[in-house]
Amino acid sequence: MFHKEGHKIILVTLVIVVACFLLADQFITIHWLRTMIFIALFIFLVLILQFFRNPKRNTHQNDNHVLSPVDGKVVVIEEVFEKEYFNEKRLQVSVFMSPINVHVTRYPISGKVVFSKYHPGKYLVAWHPKASEENERTTVVVENNTYGKVLYRQIAGALAKRIVNYAKADDTAKQGADSGFIKFGSRVDLFLPLNTKVNVSLNEKVRGGESIIAEVKNE
Repeated sequence: MFHKEGHKIILVTLVIVVACFLLADQFITIHWLRTMIFIALFIFLVLILQFFRNPKRNTHQNDNHVLSPVDGKVVVIEEVFEKEYFNEKRLQVSVFMSPINVHVTRYPISGKVVFSKYHPGKYLVAWHPKASEENERTTVVVENNTYGKVLYRQIAGALAKRIVNYAKADDTAKQGADSGFIKFGSRVDLFLPLNTKVNVSLNEKVRGGESIIAEVKNE
């Protein structure tokens, strides 16, 4: 299954690949060169297809858990001052996505969308310390009665040129459901209450809609 954000790109890519294949077959007479071109075109098509894949995830909805919004690797776990929405200290957990990861963004918790804002910006590499504040990004806050408010921020990377965010204020968010897409490499930051129990460690690989990033800490 492919994400709807990729349908047009996949179609255009397929047309270009087929056209190039036919041209190479018609005009390239050197056997090894024609073979290399065929292989390169096939690899290019496979890379585009795998980037826009949208695998079904087995989400176990639980209001005590914050699920990873994306696939990738945990690159940040630290206490920070979040100044766009909360204006107070929060626990930040960041997940970096390489171009080979699934780039669907999913709601980390169920609840009500209370804030959603798009920011145009730069395209610094996603792991750059200033990427969270200077890159193209969207900020979404979801609230429920169990966890309170959880903020997640889609951040464009050096290759990402378009962030898609479906979340709108007053929408009902369903944990694990599709909330957006980031095209070609990026990062997602989660900002959680300080009393959160984090269940992941640095460099751990996580799966969107399945991996439990954090949970309510039992007093």
